[in-house]
Formats: sequence, structure tokens, C-alpha cells
Amino acid sequence: MNKYAYTVAERFMRYVQVDTQSDPHSDTQPSTEKQKDLSRILVSELKAIGITDAELDEYGYVYATIPATTDKAVPVLCFCSHVDTAPDCTGTNVKPILHKNYDGSDIVLPDDTTQVITTKEHPYLQQRIGDDIITASGTTLLGADNKAGVAIIMDLANYLMQHPEVPHGKVRILFTPDEEIGRGVNKVDLKKLGADIGYTLDGGERGAFTDETFSADGATVTFHGISAHPGYAKDILVNAMKVAATFLSLLPQDGFSPETTSGREGFVHPVYTEGTAEKVKVQFIVRDFETAKLQAHEDSLRACAEKAVSLHPGARYEFTVNEQYRNMKEVLVNHPKIGEHVKTAMQRAGVPFEHHSARGGTDGSRLSFMGLPCPDIFTGEMAFHGKHEYVSVQDMQKSVDVLVELVQVWSGE
Repeated sequence: MNKYAYTVAERFMRYVQVDTQSDPHSDTQPSTEKQKDLSRILVSELKAIGITDAELDEYGYVYATIPATTDKAVPVLCFCSHVDTAPDCTGTNVKPILHKNYDGSDIVLPDDTTQVITTKEHPYLQQRIGDDIITASGTTLLGADNKAGVAIIMDLANYLMQHPEVPHGKVRILFTPDEEIGRGVNKVDLKKLGADIGYTLDGGERGAFTDETFSADGATVTFHGISAHPGYAKDILVNAMKVAATFLSLLPQDGFSPETTSGREGFVHPVYTEGTAEKVKVQFIVRDFETAKLQAHEDSLRACAEKAVSLHPGARYEFTVNEQYRNMKEVLVNHPKIGEHVKTAMQRAGVPFEHHSARGGTDGSRLSFMGLPCPDIFTGEMAFHGKHEYVSVQDMQKSVDVLVELVQVWSGE
């Protein structure tokens, strides 16, 4: 591939300018119609490079096929990335900036000069000195999560369609909506997809291979107070907002939360609250690598809720839990070749292989339990969901290299 003119950076810088932010408060699929704006572009570009069956369905999924170039019986691979960006930070009017031959100095973002990307806060940048770094301009996220993955898969498709001499089996492409709000595979048609093995392109550092994620639940605690006219409320009013405030104050201050945990530690995290003096709802995400520990975390939340209502006589609470996703390792442990082939592909591409565990989840977490074992491969996307998000062009190119090698490894070449 030394003579190949990569298209990944140019594609990426175009894709991030399309606002595809998902909305957790919407009940539609996809949650925002604007996600389809990028998906339509992708379908058009796939057809332009010769993929005739590229299509966008009503739910916002893009399906496409890179035809096999070998007659061997080869498992059908699927490469998957999501088009949406996180609700945490605006994705409107993204202005990507290419910093060529990064020299290791602070990157001051021009549209808000208080936003400065430093190697102290982002130590991985030290490994990327000499690379071309893409950032946003300071007022938005960049969208490398996960448009870096989208661009990598698109460049892979471009390369393989230009080079039919490269031996590989049938490759399916899947672009999903709403991954950032936990609905990325809600309406995916696995029968239509027809793949045997999947890989998401949604990882970070060069060489990262992730076959373990958090297991995840969502928990909702609803507090009910007693409403009364404030002028005549003595000994009657029980303010649900104060009950909720007491509840939140009872959460441990030195652990149990994202800001106080790392490595393999789990946490609970309040993400949304709404209500009035009569009724308040507090939503949590609950995370741990060990699925069995989710119950213990949820029991701790219940204990805090019990304590809070005991301190506010007349108040009561409801507690509900819904499963979100599970640690893909529970499935992938039964499919060792999936990781072994990635390691071989990385070695061929000159990329050091690194085994990672993700303190989060991907579409692959749920796909694995739906019957499509699906770990994750690096893209170079870093500092996700915020204004300091960045990606190395060379990381994206290396990811393309790895995928080109990977399809050949699976074909026995």
C-alpha cells in the first residue's frame, strides 16, 4: 500500500462537517433525522466506487457489500462504525483543522483560545509528534468518535474495489445511527447483514484491540413527595427535590463514580434529572466489567434511596433497572481466532498489537450477544465527546492498512 493515495483524511474532514448528533430524549429511530444526511452521502460514495448494493434503510442503517475476490469458503466479515456524535457537546458547524507535522507544542484552538490541547492533559499526543493531527476549532466536538471509523471503512472499500487482485472473502459494511445513546443496533437486521464475524472501528490508540467492555445497566430512581400550597405547607409539604438532593449527597464522595475510578473499577453515574416539588426522577448509568457486580452497585443505590426517604417522612421512591449491554468478553472468549487474526494483521501492517479493555461499550457489545461476535479495532480517535477531541491522520491510515491485511488473513493468505 506504499503507493496508495489514502482518502481517509479527506473523507473524514468532510464527514465531520455534517451534524449527526443523536438525541437521547427522542423516541424515534433514528433519534434525529439529520443522521441520515451523512448516511445518504456514504451510500452515494459507495456506489461511486463501484459497490452496487449500497442502501440506506428507514431506520438509518447503511448496508453494503464488497464482493469476494476468492473462491475459497471464507467467513463473511462485517466492518461497522456509527455515524452519530455524542449529545455531550455540540456537533453543529464543526470546523476541522489539520495541523501538519505536529511538533509537540500546545494546540490553541482558534475559535475559543481558552481551549488548549496539551501533551500534559493528553499524553498520547507525545507519541504522535511528527503526525498530522486533526482537531476542531474550539467551539464543538470534532466527531472523530466515530467518523474516523466511518472514514477508515470507506477508504478500505475504496482500496479493495480498486485492487481486485487482493484476495478476500465477502465483506459487509454496516453504518449505524444512535450508538452514542445506546440504541445503535436496536433495529439492525442481522439476517439481512448476513455476516459471520464483525469488527467495530471505534477504538482509540494505534494498535488497540478491544475484546472486553463494561457490562451496563440503566437505573432510574423516582422520588415522590407531597405537594402543598407553600403558604400553608407547614407539616404537610414534602419536597421531592430536597429528597433527591439528599439522595445524591449520600452517594460516596471518594469512590463509586466516574471521577474517582479507573482501571477495572465499576461505577454508578447520575446522568439526568427532572421534576418538581411533587415528583423527581434521577437517571443513572451503572457500569462494571463483571456483570454480577451490577447488582451490588444497584443495591447500594437502593440503600441510599431508602436512607433519603427515611430522612424525609412522607416521601417514597420507586427503583427500576433496565439492561443496556453486556461485556463482549463473555462471548468472544469462545472465538479466539477473531483476536488472533487481528494480531497477525497488525504485525503484517507494522503495528504493535495492544490488548485493551474499554471503560465503555460499543455496538459490538450488543452485536456479540445477538449472535455476531464483534470486538473493536483502533481508529486513532482520542479525547472523545469534548472540544479537545483529536485524531492522527497516520493512525487512521494505519487502521486502513490493518483492515486490508485482516481480510487477507481471514481468506488464508
